[in-house]
Amino acid sequence: MYPRRARLLLSAALLALVVSACAAPDAPGGSTSGSRSWTQILQQAEGQTVDLWMYGGDPQGNAYVDDALAPAAAELGVTLRRVPVADTTDAITRILAERQAGEEDGTVDLVWVNGDNFATGKQADAWRCGWSSELPNMTFVAENDALVTRDFGTEVDGCEAPWHKAQFTLVYDSARVAEPPTTLSGVLQWAQDHPGRFTYPAPPDFTGSVFLRQALYSISGGVDAVPARFDQDAFDDLAPTLYETLADAAPSLWRQGRTYPRDSVALDRLYADGQVDMTMTYGPATLTKLVEDGTFPESTRVLPLDEGTIGNASFLAMPATAGDVEGAMAVANLALSPEQQAIKADPGTWGQFTVLDTDLLNPSDRERFEDLPTSHVVPPYDVLARNALPELGSAWVAELDDGWRRAVLGAGS
Repeated sequence: MYPRRARLLLSAALLALVVSACAAPDAPGGSTSGSRSWTQILQQAEGQTVDLWMYGGDPQGNAYVDDALAPAAAELGVTLRRVPVADTTDAITRILAERQAGEEDGTVDLVWVNGDNFATGKQADAWRCGWSSELPNMTFVAENDALVTRDFGTEVDGCEAPWHKAQFTLVYDSARVAEPPTTLSGVLQWAQDHPGRFTYPAPPDFTGSVFLRQALYSISGGVDAVPARFDQDAFDDLAPTLYETLADAAPSLWRQGRTYPRDSVALDRLYADGQVDMTMTYGPATLTKLVEDGTFPESTRVLPLDEGTIGNASFLAMPATAGDVEGAMAVANLALSPEQQAIKADPGTWGQFTVLDTDLLNPSDRERFEDLPTSHVVPPYDVLARNALPELGSAWVAELDDGWRRAVLGAGS
């Protein structure tokens, strides 16, 4: 399940080369919308086609964009075209290549981006900045919400618009796990006590990568023991124990740790087939539908950890090379509307947690969220996010993922 690694390493090498070439001091990012009113921006958006590049492996996310967001954009006169990618790095590589070529009407207008790719693009001055703060629906986002002002430790600076919140969550089958552990270290011990019944996606998969960071917090003694900004001395001090712990656990994992699920979709498939007793996700609200449609067993439950789990927010970023700027702004603002946020939060649609502060909404919009169906599988966001842990700076991500490949991959063989 792991042949994708070679392709990702090749992409990473190309990405590093292009970042280096693009980061020239005379290559400023795109400007904002200037002094135009929002009405003028919407008028200029009419007739534009917005290409939204996003991970294509999430059927519910694809359906939401195709069936809810795109039709709403069409009512504004904007065509929203979803461009599925296997990895967000594919989008970043295209953006940086177009930027290096001096393209001003690029093929990417919006990207559902993750923190490390956002940081990479910002380092290369590849994002259009200052625009998201001009979106009218940003008035419904709390200004002091740390999850939407920094993305993996990188200041957002109006370079991306928040889309939804996420909370890393472990999941288990209560029919098979009678006494579930309540800590991450307990999970690893449970894995060793129940050989072959646990595994995790191979980093750099997004979910596998956050599992690694969650394990780092746990094994290092908590969030205060790990500096948020990457520090080589801290990495050299903390990472060996992390890798040693995971390598020790590897022989007890699914297939003795000789191989790992390539991504969260593959892990979910193992869980759905009963080959493992736990899975994990950064989008727990989607679990409700997976149980209702029979993909996951009815006995599926969220596994809360005493120490809390890592939380963050998803964003839409606009490249400096975007050709349909006004259309992209219209779509990003639409995606932040109370109506669209409530549709997306419905477990029957996508089930993603809203980035809006519902206290800032008018009563009728607030009712949209109050009327959402409750789940017997997933606790409300405020319960799930209790004791939430912050994301580490993006520089940690690649270092931890690369170290895992060197020190842990194949340790079970």
